[in-house]
Amino acid sequence: MKPVILTKAQARKIILHAAGLSQQAQFGKGREAVYKLIDHLGFIQLDTNYTVERAHHHSIAARVPDYKLEWLDELQADGRIFEFFTSDSGYMPMHNFRYSLPVKQSFLDNRPPLPQPEINLMNKVLDRIAREGPLMVKDFENDRPLPSEGWWDWRPSKVALERLYLDGRLMTTRTKGFQKVYDLPINLIPDDVDTTLPTPVEFARHVILRDLKALGIAYAKELAWRARRVKNNLVKKELEKLVDEGAVCKVEIEGLKSAPLYMLPAYKTKKIQLSGEAFILSPFDVLNVFRHRLRDFFDFDYQIECFVPEAKRKYGYFSLPVLVGDTFVARMDSKADRKQKTLIIHNLHFEPLKLSNPMITQIIDAIKTFAKFNQCRDITITKSNNKQYLKAIKDGLAKLIER
Repeated sequence: MKPVILTKAQARKIILHAAGLSQQAQFGKGREAVYKLIDHLGFIQLDTNYTVERAHHHSIAARVPDYKLEWLDELQADGRIFEFFTSDSGYMPMHNFRYSLPVKQSFLDNRPPLPQPEINLMNKVLDRIAREGPLMVKDFENDRPLPSEGWWDWRPSKVALERLYLDGRLMTTRTKGFQKVYDLPINLIPDDVDTTLPTPVEFARHVILRDLKALGIAYAKELAWRARRVKNNLVKKELEKLVDEGAVCKVEIEGLKSAPLYMLPAYKTKKIQLSGEAFILSPFDVLNVFRHRLRDFFDFDYQIECFVPEAKRKYGYFSLPVLVGDTFVARMDSKADRKQKTLIIHNLHFEPLKLSNPMITQIIDAIKTFAKFNQCRDITITKSNNKQYLKAIKDGLAKLIER
């Protein structure tokens, strides 16, 4: 079968539509839209960084207008989504639960043999939760033999809880303060959910089709990313079989020399219109996690710099990509000062592009909406590399605040 030939502009439309970013409210509004989004993407990455609102809430709020943080907890309480760690921690639709089992089995199979005291502790932890119900780390005595020496210097009970979580014998929910609550799967998985272990072929095909749904166009290495903890995961082998069957098609991008690319056949004839709206995105958004895709398709070289030594940062500690239509136009290094209820933009760095007045207006609206989402009343912008755009945005924000 011949590959589909696309321009970069056509590819960007497909990628953005797959990511739920062709327009705001692509999945509707309200709590049901949150579920539809998670079901479509298959995975919303969770992150603990609280510089601005956490990544999972941020990713949803960018797509679901007037998003409420409690909707995610409510969906989990209703048994419609669950949290687990594949390549990263994230939320998944509950009907895909069985496809988390190969990852859990892999954690168990690849774990080094444990000494008997650690096995005994895990059994004690399981027994307590079975008898007493959901528990947190603080519910176990401080069993650390020595004072803590760092972030990952976990107490033995915490290590036991996380091992049980990773191998599937425990599941987690979250408190309002974002603390993990551990519980038995039987208490969290609805009775009608399939919990049978998929075959390696079933697992590989699920990963390919699910990830193509979320990524739109992808390399084989991206499709294997969420399955990489499963040894011999068959993703690349099954990918070629799906191409031969016509369930997946190969793609070539004009002017881009690259490894083979893949997409779902439905996109060959799908008409996609981009709204031209502005989106302020999380660094952990599905659109941003593969940096090479941003370079290849959007000519945008992005790196989150909270993991970069301060002296080497170019744009700031927590710089958020700003997308307008199909173009990344700026990076917004931001912090929500929750005491003062102020969104502080330390650095609004514009890409070397000419922005139209409508684009500036879209950015102004997006910043105002983002501040409200972060429960901030005021907005301050400390610096920018473009005085003209900065003035226009400050003036526009001042008019919105006056209203």
